[in-house]
Amino acid sequence: MQTIELDRTDRRLLAVLQERARASNLELAEAIALSPAQTLRRHRRLEEAGLVKRYEARLDAAALGLGVVAFIHVTMERGHIRELSNFKRLVAELAQIQECFSVTGDIDYVLKVVAKDLKALSDFLLDTLMRIPGVSAVKSSVCLDEIKCTSAVPVEA
Repeated sequence: MQTIELDRTDRRLLAVLQERARASNLELAEAIALSPAQTLRRHRRLEEAGLVKRYEARLDAAALGLGVVAFIHVTMERGHIRELSNFKRLVAELAQIQECFSVTGDIDYVLKVVAKDLKALSDFLLDTLMRIPGVSAVKSSVCLDEIKCTSAVPVEA
């Protein structure tokens, strides 16, 4: 990824893209007060520089029958470095895991997981996650209420 200088217009464009990724080039141009040609040029430059990672539809998990969200703290066995690539590969393949972060402190990873219900979450923890080689312990916290959920990055405009 190359580093590029961002001016106020680039930052406004990024902010609009985060809010309305499906906006047409004409809508983007109107939102940032540039011509469509200039907007398209800037948009492509931002994508090519790697500032826009991807475009995606954000689905409602609960509406799809996935009513439980949990945060799972995973502790690996001492010397787990030999299992690291296998753990990462399996985590990437498991659709229930929405996010995975390697963290500092007493635990090694924090996962955000969705499940149909508490039984499905329990089955996932016991039958899948705990069976991954190198995993020594998991601790889960079930989400009671979603207060804020966004993937938007602060863009100073």
